[in-house]
Amino acid sequence: MLEILQYGFMQRAFIAGILIAIICAVIGVFLVLRRMSLLGDGLAHISFGGIAAGMFFNFYPLLSALVFSILAAIGIQKLKGMRVYGDAAIAIFFSFGLAIGVVMVSLSHGFNADLFSFLFGSILAVSEIDILLILGMGIISLAALWLFFKELFYITFDEESARASGIPVERLNIMLVVLTAIAVVLSMRIVGLLLVSSFLVIPASISLLVCRSFRQTILFAVFSAIISVVLGLMLAFYFDLAAGGAIVLTLVGGFALALVYRKLFHL
Repeated sequence: MLEILQYGFMQRAFIAGILIAIICAVIGVFLVLRRMSLLGDGLAHISFGGIAAGMFFNFYPLLSALVFSILAAIGIQKLKGMRVYGDAAIAIFFSFGLAIGVVMVSLSHGFNADLFSFLFGSILAVSEIDILLILGMGIISLAALWLFFKELFYITFDEESARASGIPVERLNIMLVVLTAIAVVLSMRIVGLLLVSSFLVIPASISLLVCRSFRQTILFAVFSAIISVVLGLMLAFYFDLAAGGAIVLTLVGGFALALVYRKLFHL
């Protein structure tokens, strides 16, 4: 372990990965319980357009992806309020963002190494600026979840009653999808756009299999995500594997163990 931490790029990868693990695990519990698991995958593909546009116009890609994802997240929520089914709204913006990305890539005459690092993740690509962005946006995201925890808990399990109780359901729904968009963009550098939804869904799914209370579920989801990052990065370093793939495979292994545990103890 100490050998890994001798390298600056691995230090940055561990810091960024653990921060992202905490953010995604907490948000992921709300998404999974509300059957919104596909939102992360949709926003990841939408942000591809933002990445490609940022590279084409020589702008910091993570910021352009963040703008694309947040606007798309708000748009998806607005469409749902106009009697467009949630999965259809996601698919519409999914297609739009992907189309913009393809057009931008064609105008720039093909993929480059930087674009591939966003698609598949790269521990070498994590910079100090990325860590500062992840830390700043992570603090904002977790603070918002903490401030509105009771309201989000209520909405998660009984949205209609929450609406009748005077809770601003639409505003909180928009806040949740915006926070999801932020988490998706922040996760790109570690696991890549193509795998980012697994970082939101699998830790929450593991925790829901073995935990009995909501707070335990969140804490165990965070624990599972952090362990997967540490083990995944270690596997990537020692066996020369893609970091994003190694982290996600570790998560899937954890999910398999959780299934066995649930079956053995009949939870």
